[in-house]
Amino acid sequence: MVAILGHLTRIIAGVPVPNTPIVNSAISFAHDNLATSTFNHVMRSWLYGQAIINKLPAANISTVDQEAFAVGAILHDMGFSSNNTNLLSPNKRFEVDGADVARSFLQREGRRSWNTNRQQIVWDSIALHGDISIALHKSFTTKLVAAISTIDFAGPEGAKATFGDLVTLTQEEFARISKEYPREDGEREFFISQLVDLCRRKPDTTYDNYVGDFGEKYLANYSRVGHRAIDLLESQPPI
Repeated sequence: MVAILGHLTRIIAGVPVPNTPIVNSAISFAHDNLATSTFNHVMRSWLYGQAIINKLPAANISTVDQEAFAVGAILHDMGFSSNNTNLLSPNKRFEVDGADVARSFLQREGRRSWNTNRQQIVWDSIALHGDISIALHKSFTTKLVAAISTIDFAGPEGAKATFGDLVTLTQEEFARISKEYPREDGEREFFISQLVDLCRRKPDTTYDNYVGDFGEKYLANYSRVGHRAIDLLESQPPI
C-alpha cells in the first residue's frame, strides 16, 4: 500500500520516495508500456535504490538528484517495451533505446525544469546500466542504477561483490519490496526470452556485450564469430 505524506514524499513498501509529477508520470508511462514482469522489476529496482539513498548522510543526500535517479530507475528497461514496439529502434542496443525513450519523455513531460545536464544524467544511467565495469566509474546516479538492477537478480549480498559498500539494502527491505511488486511465475524465463529475442531481431546490437551470451546458449545459428574484436584484428593484413 502507498501512504501519502504530503506533496514531496510518499511511502511505498516502507520506503519514503519522491512524490513529484515527473516521478509519478514516469511510473504511469512505464506501467502503460512494459510487461508486468518488467514493470515490477523496475519498480523494485527504484525502491531498492531509494532505500539506499535514504540511508546516506544528510550532506550526501542533498547532492543527489532524486528525481533524476527515480526516472532513470523506473525507465531503465524501456528498451524491453513489448507493449509499444513503436518506441524501439531496429538498430540500437536495448539500453540505448531505453535511454532515448527516457530523454524524449523528459523533453515532453519535464519541460524547463529538465535541462540538458539533468537529461544527460538520466540518459547515461540507463544506457550504461548493463555495462557495469564502465558504470562503476561514472556518476553516483549511473552507478546506483546499475547496482539496483543487479540487486534484483542477485540479491543484496550478491550485488555487494561488485558494488561493495554502495549496497546498504538489507535482506528484510529486499523481501518487503519484492512482496509489494512480486515476481511472476516464470519471470526468469521471461527475461531470458527477452534477451534471446534481441539476438534474433537485431543481432548486430548483441555481439559485443552480455546479451550475446544468451544468443549463443539459446538461439540456433547465432554466432559471434566474425563479429568479435579479435576477428576484426586477425582479418587485417600486417601493417
